[in-house]
Amino acid sequence: MILLLFLATCFLAYSNGANDNFKGVASLFGSRTSSYRTAISWATVTTFAGSVAAIFLAQALLKKFSGKGLVPDALTASPSFLLAVAFGAGATVILATLTGFPISTTHGLTGALAGAGLVAVGGQMNFGALGKNFVLPLLLSPLLAVAAGAVIYLVFRFARLHAGVTKELCVCAGVERQVLPMPQPGGLFVAQTIPQFTVTVGTEAVCTQRYAGRLLGMSAGRLVDGFHFLSAGAVSFARGVNDTPKIAALLLVASALDIRWGLVAVAVAMAVGGLLNAKKVAETMSYKITGMNPGQGFSANLATALLVTTASVHGLPVSTTHVSVGALLGIGVTTRQAKWKSVLGVLLSWVVTLPCAAVISGLGYWLVTHV
Repeated sequence: MILLLFLATCFLAYSNGANDNFKGVASLFGSRTSSYRTAISWATVTTFAGSVAAIFLAQALLKKFSGKGLVPDALTASPSFLLAVAFGAGATVILATLTGFPISTTHGLTGALAGAGLVAVGGQMNFGALGKNFVLPLLLSPLLAVAAGAVIYLVFRFARLHAGVTKELCVCAGVERQVLPMPQPGGLFVAQTIPQFTVTVGTEAVCTQRYAGRLLGMSAGRLVDGFHFLSAGAVSFARGVNDTPKIAALLLVASALDIRWGLVAVAVAMAVGGLLNAKKVAETMSYKITGMNPGQGFSANLATALLVTTASVHGLPVSTTHVSVGALLGIGVTTRQAKWKSVLGVLLSWVVTLPCAAVISGLGYWLVTHV
């Protein structure tokens, strides 16, 4: 049972990495500041660094994410219960990943704890804790992030215009190969591939926006890109610090396993999940919430980093996923580039996360204890 619990926890960590690792760097890819490979590599390095830092902060963080308070303490020490929780949350997160929906692993874990807890102890569940840890963050954190993203973007836009930094008009020139019908003797036409020179002016879908001007004696575009990379790394680092012990807490009952090795296993599984399975969520986060340029992407990342850090300092249970999506949406609302059809699909995935995880973990616990 302990071996199965270890494998299920690594599966949850893999699912978490696949769904969450790219969220901190989505604005880098979406604003065309970097390629997908560069963005996911930066996310992997900084998230893994956060996971390593969590090893030294494990004692405080493991207690916070042990699941106590939602179900009776005795139940959180049952390997069968924790196996069902790990599998339920992992299955929910990987299903969302495969369909391209960015969801919260925290809420997947909360739903899994609730589902297995209801099957195990019924009315002894602490529904007050469920509302505090799920309903309030679900409602408040995205709204705060929308407002923060919009305000920070407007402040930076005002500062940019006041400093005389303008957007460059891009001109994309190149050769395209087109198939044209060519007349042949006898009145016949044969299709031939002919290279044609084309020029595209100011099309955001084709061209990459950059900033013209200098700030602090440096190129404004390079300065924005540098801070953009740093902010993305900060979000990914913070996520690694928080999510690694949250998942490794499921291994606390395995007395034969040093929890530090459990943290290492979780960190490695998260990194592998992000490298191998993050593409669909990356497309959603980068292109299906809103269009953005490098400055707007940096504003969204800065809003995410500020809100998540502030919430962590004050012990407020917010979801990095909800904050990140909310900040991007705040930019989209301000610039009128929000893609509401995709946003509504993401919001719906958040609503079904908890019941989906609850059903899977509840069924898993029943099977483990009755079969």
